[in-house]
Amino acid sequence: MADLPYRIVIGLEVHVQLLTRTKLFCGCSTQFGLPPNSATCPVCIGMPGVLPVMNRRAFDLALRAALALNCQIARFTKWDRKNYYYPDLPKNYQISQYDLPFSYDGWLEIPTPAGSKRIGISRVHLEEDAGKMLHDEQGGGRDSLVDLNRAGTPLLEIVSWPDLASPEEAKAYLEEIRLLLREIGVSDCEMQEGSLRCDANINIHIPQGDGPVVKTPIVEIKNLNSFRAVERAMKYEAQRQYEEALRDANYRLGQVAKATAGWDEVRGRTIVQRRKEEASDYRYFPEPDLVPVVVEDAWLEHARAEMGELPAAQRRRLVEQYGLSPYDAGVLTSQGRALVAYFEDVARRSGDARTACNWITNQVLASLKERKMEIKDFPLHSERLAELIAEQKAIGLNKQMAGEVYNHMLENGCSAKEAIDALGIKPVADTGALVEIVRRALAANPKAVADFKAGKTKAAQAIKGAVMRETKGTARPEVVEQIIVEQIEKTP
Repeated sequence: MADLPYRIVIGLEVHVQLLTRTKLFCGCSTQFGLPPNSATCPVCIGMPGVLPVMNRRAFDLALRAALALNCQIARFTKWDRKNYYYPDLPKNYQISQYDLPFSYDGWLEIPTPAGSKRIGISRVHLEEDAGKMLHDEQGGGRDSLVDLNRAGTPLLEIVSWPDLASPEEAKAYLEEIRLLLREIGVSDCEMQEGSLRCDANINIHIPQGDGPVVKTPIVEIKNLNSFRAVERAMKYEAQRQYEEALRDANYRLGQVAKATAGWDEVRGRTIVQRRKEEASDYRYFPEPDLVPVVVEDAWLEHARAEMGELPAAQRRRLVEQYGLSPYDAGVLTSQGRALVAYFEDVARRSGDARTACNWITNQVLASLKERKMEIKDFPLHSERLAELIAEQKAIGLNKQMAGEVYNHMLENGCSAKEAIDALGIKPVADTGALVEIVRRALAANPKAVADFKAGKTKAAQAIKGAVMRETKGTARPEVVEQIIVEQIEKTP
């Protein structure tokens, strides 16, 4: 994106469904996949005379998330009504938070090719979700159905500052939020089930030499429901705004209102839908049926205690404690705390953190993907993998043979020694036998011997390769290297 003739400015509004059993203001189930309109009651379908009651668990989870996002916590917060017509929220207003959100001024660090970048968070607030509209696409759009099961579901809205400078950064930010909220038990963040959704605000700044920078009107792209969609929509919309600015003087001069757009995944384009509302259009006023919330010290401390180690801190610790590269630490933490715990147990038992990391980030993750399982269900327990690493060092298994042992252990549930015996691997530990094999390799590779004597030390690799082939990889590589050097020095 560095060669573009404009600078991209992105802010994200992320909507996350909280992991509660019941809705935000009533006792209806939040379970996904129930029959349409079966998880409803007079409160969430807006019947006259009903009164909402706040779900304490939802506020607990919201506090935990806000603290993990480094937000300031408001000790006094209230609820507000956001008024406009929702076809899928029968009471025609949404209970949300306006001028006194429960948290504000946070930040989240994301990994970028240039290193960590801090993205500011304007506010995190709670609100209820609307239902879901189902439109008849096959019949020309004549009919629409509504499912109110989701109406009233607790949502956490995380509003970033416009600190994201590329579609790739926007994607990384979403991935980090998903990892963080999953790890602290706030949400399952299943995008295909609608528990993580995103609205993206984007515009571009176009340099004009010595003149003022042209800033295009902000467009909000609604309800992006995959990381791929966010990245593609941002790229398309930035280029669309640039081309519009080249064509339209009013657009360049900022005389076009902010707009709301949709994303057409099939055609790969944004579609501007309407002029964007301002806060005044929603006619916010305090919710008269809910009391304000006062957050006390004990409540905050309880939320902090439930967070555990956060992914960013975990990545730093893995680098510092185990000497891993930032990339490897990122791969481990991206899979969740359970995989990190598996790694740490293998590293502790084997005494070799880097080899443990290599096995896990390559073979173990590949096996998990192939078997479509989580690490908690993986049949090769951490102590077994540590045994394999120890045997690999003790008898000098090459990569191919170690892989065969790993596969045998995985399929048969046996130890590393049992797998080695079953495969008929017999390490060559007799130094005298190895010396004879090395001598034959030297005789068959006179040019390599001459090159080595001339100072080309890499020439010994050809001889080592011949020895390892003859021993079928069962000789210890470091012993073979030592014998090769000794025998070359004895060669006239």
